[in-house]
Amino acid sequence: MALGRRDSLALLTDLYQFTMAYGYWRAGRQREPAEFELFFRRCPFQGGFALSAGLGECLAFLRGFRLREPEIEYLQSVLPSTMEKAFFDYLRTVDASEITVSSAPEGSIVFATVPLLQVKGPLLVVQLLETTLLSLVNYASLVATNAARFRMLAGPDKKLLELGLRRAQGPDGGLSASKYSYIGGFDWTSNVLAGNLYGIPVRGTVAHSYVMSFTSLAEVQPKVRVPAGDEPVDFLPLAETWLRQVCQTLQVPYDRVNHGELAAFISYAIAFPHNFYGLVDTYSIMGSGVPNFCAVALALNQLGYHAVGIRVDSGDLGKQAREIRQVLRTCSANFQVPWFATIPIAVSNDVSERSLEELMQEGNEIDIIGIGTNLVTCPLQPSLGCVYKVTSSLKLTEDEEKMTIPVSKANVCLRFLAGLAFMDLMALEEEPPPRAGQEVAVLLLGRSEVARRVTPTAVEILHRTYFKDGQVCQALPSLLEIKSHAQASLSMLSPAHKRLQDPEPYQVAVTEKLHFLLSDLSRSSQ
Repeated sequence: MALGRRDSLALLTDLYQFTMAYGYWRAGRQREPAEFELFFRRCPFQGGFALSAGLGECLAFLRGFRLREPEIEYLQSVLPSTMEKAFFDYLRTVDASEITVSSAPEGSIVFATVPLLQVKGPLLVVQLLETTLLSLVNYASLVATNAARFRMLAGPDKKLLELGLRRAQGPDGGLSASKYSYIGGFDWTSNVLAGNLYGIPVRGTVAHSYVMSFTSLAEVQPKVRVPAGDEPVDFLPLAETWLRQVCQTLQVPYDRVNHGELAAFISYAIAFPHNFYGLVDTYSIMGSGVPNFCAVALALNQLGYHAVGIRVDSGDLGKQAREIRQVLRTCSANFQVPWFATIPIAVSNDVSERSLEELMQEGNEIDIIGIGTNLVTCPLQPSLGCVYKVTSSLKLTEDEEKMTIPVSKANVCLRFLAGLAFMDLMALEEEPPPRAGQEVAVLLLGRSEVARRVTPTAVEILHRTYFKDGQVCQALPSLLEIKSHAQASLSMLSPAHKRLQDPEPYQVAVTEKLHFLLSDLSRSSQ
């Protein structure tokens, strides 16, 4: 797998990058200074923002970028045999030692047309980096943004569990989804390898297959549970006794409760008395699953243990959670076990943005939400659509959206704030950045030919130089720090810009000087 081995991805690119590299080399242009910018043209999911992600992976890739002998030999076998051998000798010398990369900090909110990455260096090398950088940034930023949207819908108090590994686009997609959904605001992952590699908290309990594997109480082994400091107790009859009491309290027929399910719960409780968690929808939720869970949890309580949660994976999740909470409260009051009423309720079952929004609108008793397919596959928009464009020439096209800004903007992408962020400004490199409290004339990109004047109360320089002379030159934060930065960054955006449907467009502008240059270049290029 590529993830975790960013020192060996020089061939993770499109073949035409090497044919273009040969063209540059044959023309003697391989060392011409070049600057490319990586950006997207539209905010994903018809929303108003994106979260930048993947920077750490990009820097690791750049640090190890070089073509080793087996890779050179492979290129010689697939490229035209007419290519000069001296070109491959040149490729043996290629690395990222002359590359400079600037970027917003990972986890920052970013907007359409504003560069995520600015890459400077020799033309041939900067060109060779294109596909890999796009691959490392596109999905990472997309899934981080998707996760942030789920977090905003769920609110700050719900716990979110990413469980999409089995539905992800391969193992690398699954690992990336776990990593970047955590940055976007999820609390846990079910992905054990992601937990091991990235330090993300992992969670998991049982599946329906475990419950269904038990058919009778005779399968419970061992039947003895030893609570701390006490003599061994025969747990099976204790649970059965509690089940009769629970069924009587809930007015559920005892003989209709599935005893294979009870055996599964008892077996799991014996194995994990401190972490007992019940999946209650294998059979009838209210007629079997919930009574069985309550019986086993109350039996554990008698021995000094607390059940940690209950999960439902089908049906009307909001309705099921309300009914389960009422049962927990009833048992809490009837058996005088105060903590029982607050046992966390977890739900899963193809949760989407739409279904989560409905759950939040109707009110619910849910504490934990597991999301898989609709998080990791990003079905509302499969790709962020980042592009990587040279900034030394103007691209004219009938599609206005695909026009590029043909000037260096390194270190002069600015964010204006007045309490909250309200505008990103792109300026020429030679222009001094405006100061807080200074009135500035700007033109909204693609939306106005008339200058307007704004006065920010604070000005942030968006980009920092992260890579230079072959080395990472900024201390990189931990994954948890990136996650915290993402939430802080989102908090600086107004609710109108964060709306998931029909958000107010965030303002991206250029200075008057840059606007006039663009206009002149456009006229001279026609």
